[in-house]
Amino acid sequence: MNGDFLAVLDYYEKEKGIDRQVLIEAVENAILTASKKSVGPARDLRVVFDPKSGNIKAFATLRVVENVRNQHGEIALNKAIQTAPDAKIGDDVEVEVTPTNFGRIAAQTAKQAMLQRIRQAERDKIFEDYQDREGDILTGNIVRFDRGDLIVDLGGAEAVLPERERVANEEYNLRERIRAYVVSIRNTTHGPEIILSRSHPGFVRRLFELEVSEIYDGTVEIKAVAREAGFRTKVAVVSHDEKVDPVGACVGMRGVRVKNIVRELNGEKIDIVRWNSDIRMFVTEALQPARFKEMEIDERHKRIRIIVEESQLSLAIGRRGQNARLASKLTGWRIDVEREISPEMALEMKIEEAIDGLVRHLEIDRTLAGTLARAGIVTPDGLMAVELDDLIGIGLTPESAQELMAKAATLEPPFDFEDTDDTETEHEDGADTDAVQQESAADPSDHAETEAPPNASAEGDDDQDRDPEVSGPEN
Repeated sequence: MNGDFLAVLDYYEKEKGIDRQVLIEAVENAILTASKKSVGPARDLRVVFDPKSGNIKAFATLRVVENVRNQHGEIALNKAIQTAPDAKIGDDVEVEVTPTNFGRIAAQTAKQAMLQRIRQAERDKIFEDYQDREGDILTGNIVRFDRGDLIVDLGGAEAVLPERERVANEEYNLRERIRAYVVSIRNTTHGPEIILSRSHPGFVRRLFELEVSEIYDGTVEIKAVAREAGFRTKVAVVSHDEKVDPVGACVGMRGVRVKNIVRELNGEKIDIVRWNSDIRMFVTEALQPARFKEMEIDERHKRIRIIVEESQLSLAIGRRGQNARLASKLTGWRIDVEREISPEMALEMKIEEAIDGLVRHLEIDRTLAGTLARAGIVTPDGLMAVELDDLIGIGLTPESAQELMAKAATLEPPFDFEDTDDTETEHEDGADTDAVQQESAADPSDHAETEAPPNASAEGDDDQDRDPEVSGPEN
């Protein structure tokens, strides 16, 4: 058994990097546990392990008595004198109580306890080695799949890439080498738990810090990151040196720097924009490449209303609402993108509203209601205010005109006309719907570096969404 102990010590010291003194303490504690079973419940039991020879000795402190009644706690005077010549009744003496061959059961118990303690020492070392790596990027090999999670061998420890932290459109294979962001490190009862992520916004932030020297040395600062993993990321940057262009520094010469990051993210689009303390300027940057005509800012509710021309609508909203949603998360403000309506379109909307009201109140078909509305008769009250000849003049027969006027006379005002706006999002800011029609509303998350939810509040025209893979000027 002693040889086994030494072999185990050598293995864990050389292969696992655990300090030998820690191992020796683990061995002594394990043997002490085994000794208590073999020797019995003696007082102040002490075990000594010689790491060179592997010899094990157990010592117990016993009370010197004339007549021994408790062999586990007392020793006769004539035996005590053999160990301590000056011993007398009532003294405590330490006596070696090592059992012969230590006992087969005690030896097995000691070995199991020792290995358990050594494994704990190994787990403690792993935690100590990785506890300061949270927020770093680590590289490892995928060694197995566990119910959708990936187990990654980091070389000195295993980490978990949970399914929720994976990028939906990425595929992973056994023995594949991957890089991932360390989300958290916890020391649990089962050992250190290292959680990795490839979808976290911090992964993009850290890639920029590693790739762009100006970010690493503090000349350029990343102020916010908004990400929809696998599809698009917006990064807001600012320069602390007026001679350094923050966007150009991140893009790099001929786009080399940002292309390396895009390659790591398997083609995910990246928009790099200039951060600005002026929210009007910041939102303008964040919504690029779209241009807008008007911006209304609600400071109290941190809400912004953007009005764009029809040609800019799909650019401002983005594919499945992505551009507006990410801009909202990047700035921390709710952004409502609305389409500008021409006077002709506004008039047509009013006519349609009038037609709906006439159909509802007079119970007539839409063709007749349209004839009345385009003639300026938009309510039953208006119908009662015209002459019979006026109705005949717009194409009604005398009989139908008289019948229509008689029906209108039986109705009592007021006549309510419901808003028939078919937009999918709520118009919470009470904007004048005669001037604009709301198309999109994006809510910011609590923090800009939080992955956006998959549901879009509005959809843009995919055919018109021609954003480049990487935005920003070349250095």
